[in-house]
Amino acid sequence: MFNDESLDAFYRLKRMALQFVPEKDFERIEKGSVQLRFQKGETILKQGNIPTNVIYLESGVVKFSYENEWRKNLILTIVSAPKILGGANLFYKDNNLFSIVAVEPCTVLMIEAEILLKVLSTNAKFAMMLYQYASEMFKTAILNFISLAYKQKEARIADIILYLSEHVYHGNSFRLSLTRKELSEFAGCSTENVIMTLRRWQHEEIISCNGKELTINHPEKLKYISKIG
Repeated sequence: MFNDESLDAFYRLKRMALQFVPEKDFERIEKGSVQLRFQKGETILKQGNIPTNVIYLESGVVKFSYENEWRKNLILTIVSAPKILGGANLFYKDNNLFSIVAVEPCTVLMIEAEILLKVLSTNAKFAMMLYQYASEMFKTAILNFISLAYKQKEARIADIILYLSEHVYHGNSFRLSLTRKELSEFAGCSTENVIMTLRRWQHEEIISCNGKELTINHPEKLKYISKIG
């Protein structure tokens, strides 16, 4: 079922779950799980499909992407491993509201939703924990929509760079997995706006860019740009 490289990640998930469920119940979850790898740009969960799995992101970075009726993409949020993804699928029976797409090579554990639901039905604390994880996944998406609604383009781009630094790459210097187009889809503006803004900030030495490598030299200045909106 799993190769040696995936066992550590599954054991981490197991240690978390065994705080709430008996080992025999977790064995049912394990038997209904499979490890998969996705390359950059591959779709892990597709918008519009009927949900059949809950996804545990073992390694990598993914985007939650929504395509509207005019085929325009909007990135709802970006998350890095380890994370439980798609847990909200257990709490409604509608089609997937968005896609989950790899923005760098990812390894995931696909957990069969029906088996997990049966375990949750007899383990209320585990169900509450998973619900909290699912709710947390949408927190950043909601905050991003607030930013889109009330802030100017430059402030939105500042919010995105700060979010990536603090919650995805966990540092002021990082290798950016997203393209400039994806940054624009996350910030709700044009690719040209993103390029010009980053170029101006680089000239002002707020950030440094070298290809995909990005360093925030003055995070307090980005926070001020975000604050004034």
